[in-house]
Amino acid sequence: MEYLYPDNLKSKATLWLWELRDIGIISIGLLISVFALSQTGLLLPIVITAVYAFLSIRFEDVSILDFIKYAVAFFFLKPQIYEWSQRDAGPNLRS
Repeated sequence: MEYLYPDNLKSKATLWLWELRDIGIISIGLLISVFALSQTGLLLPIVITAVYAFLSIRFEDVSILDFIKYAVAFFFLKPQIYEWSQRDAGPNLRS
């Protein structure tokens, strides 16, 4: 009898493109958003839930929010330092 195991046994449980924790948060957010929309007509909770659902999508253990954080840190927060120097060409070949 054969058993199939995932490649990484320590990885977090996922469902479709989200972790299970994110699925729970999105579900509760949608439930609250529907109640808020039906009782008060507010669209803000459903917009916040949709933005969270988009930012928490994961590809290969990196969410879109993580990617945005890394990009902002690389381009704006952590200065990139480049140093150029001329290497010595070795022994002088002039006669």
